[in-house]
Amino acid sequence: MASCMKEVSVPTLSARDWQGWLFVALMLAVLVGVLWLTGRQAPASPLAVAKPAAPHADTVPAIAPVELAPVTLGDARAANARIPFVTGYVTAAAAFRFAGSGEDFQRARDCLAAAVLYEAGDDDKGQRAVAQVVLNRARHSAFPKSVCGVVFQGSERITGCQFTFTCDGALTRRYSDLAWLRAQSVALAALNGTVDPSVGLATHYHTAWVRPYWSDSLEKIAAVDTHLFFRWPGFWGTTGAFRGGLSGSEPMIAGLVGLSSVHGIAPGLTLQGLPTANPVIGEPVVKSYGGVIPGDTRDTLLVVLDRRATADAFVAYALRVCGTRDYCKLFGWTNPVLKPGSEAMSDMQRTAMSFSYLRNETDGFEKALWNCTEYPRDDARQCMKR
Repeated sequence: MASCMKEVSVPTLSARDWQGWLFVALMLAVLVGVLWLTGRQAPASPLAVAKPAAPHADTVPAIAPVELAPVTLGDARAANARIPFVTGYVTAAAAFRFAGSGEDFQRARDCLAAAVLYEAGDDDKGQRAVAQVVLNRARHSAFPKSVCGVVFQGSERITGCQFTFTCDGALTRRYSDLAWLRAQSVALAALNGTVDPSVGLATHYHTAWVRPYWSDSLEKIAAVDTHLFFRWPGFWGTTGAFRGGLSGSEPMIAGLVGLSSVHGIAPGLTLQGLPTANPVIGEPVVKSYGGVIPGDTRDTLLVVLDRRATADAFVAYALRVCGTRDYCKLFGWTNPVLKPGSEAMSDMQRTAMSFSYLRNETDGFEKALWNCTEYPRDDARQCMKR
């Protein structure tokens, strides 16, 4: 059988036709891509408040003046409680050691002491947390490169300073000499490497009953008593952002003239003695009669003190061993040979006494005295009568 095949002609496309079809295909691909990306974005809630993006490593975050939202105490507490704590391990700051010496060290110490005292009151736990935040800021790229510069940043403003006590008139209120000594002791320890790990790399904090505008933009990492502590999200809240070195030069602060002789001289100044070297708080050695043991309930303690410790360390030690006693006397000698075995001491033993502390809560009395021949003080009222 013979077969027949019909010849079918296939049309050919010109170069112009191919370009047209290619353009249409590309446009369709673009349209499909746009629709796909749009479908991945959830519609925004009309009640949602956008959280500021985490700062990038190449953009130093701005430090805005502290401004509080106009909310009631109860609303502030509730709003603060709704901010969750970050999960996971809170990285502790590295030990800080001040590089300057002499008056620069003393100025840094007194600026830091003022911050911890006026921000946290006469409370050791809160003071350590505040000191850590100040030193975290001093090493962070976004803040001034001196301790005093950090503490008094923005103090030239009537409101909106970084630490409110520097611009709200609080420095006109005076704490007791012993409270100031305790604050100096905390400051000395922090400047010589003591770290408070509880607040990690926090650079901001506020009390639970106020609501700064920046609260929602930072990460809440810790609570110490009534204070909440925050760090920046992203790179600026990690250890890599805390690499800045201090200049070692500390400015004089006019606002501290009534507290600190290294920040100026004021009439009637009653500041404690100021060491001229970079001091390290030592732990006084306690031995022999009067050695304090856990649960010791005696009201009079006779101890041997380490002569290598700074004079201010003796106050911190007395407060620790006297604990919560309403009445407590502590007498200390740096020469163990001359320390008596009881309060019935000779004139020579009494003259050789290096330090004494007395507390009587009933009479509202508290006083620390030094042997000024051994430990000179700027204020003669802190010297034992010979």
